[in-house]
Amino acid sequence: MQRKPTVDGFIPRRSSGTVGDASLGGLVHGDDRGLKRHTPDQPRTVLKPQLPGGALQPTSTGSVQRQPIYRSDIDDSLRDIDSQPAHIDQHPKRRKPRSKRRIIKWVVLVLVLGLVAAAGWLGYKTLSTGQSVFNGDVFGLVQQKKLQQDSNGRTNILLFGTSEDDPGHDAPNLTDSIMVLTVNQTTNDAYMVSIPRDLKVSYDGRTCGSAGKINVYYGCIAAGDTKEVEQERQTAMRKLVGGIVGLDIQYSVHVNYSVVRDIVGALGTITVNIEGSGGAPGVMDSNFDWKCRGGNAYASLATMKKNCPPDGHFIDYLNGPAVLDAEHALYLAQARGDTVPTYGLGRSNFDRELNQQKIIKAIREKAMSTGTLTNIVTVTKLLDAMGGNLRTNFDTSEVRTLVDLAKNTPNDAIQSISLVDASPVLFGGDGANNVIPLAGTYDYSAIQAYIQKKINATPVSKEGAHVIVLNASGVTGAARVEAAKLESLGMIVDSVDNVSVDASIKTNRFYQVGTITKTFTQKKLTERYDGSALTATPPVTPAVTTNFVIVIVAPIETTASATP
Repeated sequence: MQRKPTVDGFIPRRSSGTVGDASLGGLVHGDDRGLKRHTPDQPRTVLKPQLPGGALQPTSTGSVQRQPIYRSDIDDSLRDIDSQPAHIDQHPKRRKPRSKRRIIKWVVLVLVLGLVAAAGWLGYKTLSTGQSVFNGDVFGLVQQKKLQQDSNGRTNILLFGTSEDDPGHDAPNLTDSIMVLTVNQTTNDAYMVSIPRDLKVSYDGRTCGSAGKINVYYGCIAAGDTKEVEQERQTAMRKLVGGIVGLDIQYSVHVNYSVVRDIVGALGTITVNIEGSGGAPGVMDSNFDWKCRGGNAYASLATMKKNCPPDGHFIDYLNGPAVLDAEHALYLAQARGDTVPTYGLGRSNFDRELNQQKIIKAIREKAMSTGTLTNIVTVTKLLDAMGGNLRTNFDTSEVRTLVDLAKNTPNDAIQSISLVDASPVLFGGDGANNVIPLAGTYDYSAIQAYIQKKINATPVSKEGAHVIVLNASGVTGAARVEAAKLESLGMIVDSVDNVSVDASIKTNRFYQVGTITKTFTQKKLTERYDGSALTATPPVTPAVTTNFVIVIVAPIETTASATP
């Protein structure tokens, strides 16, 4: 007969046998399950407890005799099973829950591995991008070399763009966007000045002729599509543009048609402040309305309005902040109002240049934001955009310094210098649709002086206060000498004249005209003349633009040699 398990899986180690009430001497009462009663006809077999290993207890005669099993022996066996060590799993199919500490350990491990993988991927992307964009080897990326500077402590960068990646562009090597960025690494101030693409320049014996528009020059320098040809072209462009603006340009960055679209696409959107010129309520250029037709050249006006609300124009913004996606940023950078209907772009290329500067500043601001720099997907897209669309002469060892400079220069410290706004230094044309300086063709001296005045500006010169200087000293030329000193401080002299004052007045003085708006200038005049501004009526009638009237009673002896 096959043995059956008893309680808790316990199986007696005897092969067979019968145990009845008599054999247990009355110690077993009731119907104990798992034990079989004997009958009187069966021989009595008395079992003794088994020895270790299942041996039976031998008798005094040498024969093996089974010993009796008592109820207490069974209970002891059951207690032994229940008292097994805790580390023995009584139910192997039932898993114990993991402790919180172990779970936290695994979570931390996964996060660390993820960060290491992300850092490794960004490192690889940075190295691969560095090799395709910058000069030098990948080991330079671990260095932080200071950027080159000119004699005034400024780093000057030429930025220009071409359209060789635009399949529909019939002049891919034209540099329709040219601007110079000048930065002070100590004060973190920056200025941007755009060069008109139609400015007439000398081609210096290049293959395109003797002279022409500056946007043609890049394609005249050399032929080919190698890295060596690209560097030769950039070197020639830096020399030409540097001679126009009067700056030693150490670096250049060449971008193509796609860089704006790809970078803004990586960032998601940028915000640009729209300002239509000529008092326009905004900017609208219908040259890009084909984008609103949805691929149908005969699309209805209703379809165009649906695709480009509210009026069916792709570039159409009111004055104020505008959120631009990649496509709209790209075409705003190209808009110059050359197709009617249009408004807000009355100065054509000059307005386009200002919008390009705003787009660059908006890209820098978004790219330097904390959320952008911590997003691995965005950073990867930015690296891809630069790697495929940007060429420069920056060395890999200068990249970290360049990034720090971009981070530490806030947008409000980046100022635009317009060559056609408040103090125009360019003339509209020469009859051949070329832009030439007011001083004459190839004479860039006024442009250079204007830029130098702007980039070396002080708080006083930035205010540009208008003054009248009057000579009451009786010393010939005293007012003109003083006027020259005030101009060197950045003030604008409206007129110089003689005047008579009361003999009791012995000291120099100045008068405030109208409301005080030029606070830095007022402070400088207070220091120079050792007195506060007078609010009384000045001895002459000032011009409409005049802010201060200065009366020289006693010439300042150190004026001729004084340092502003």
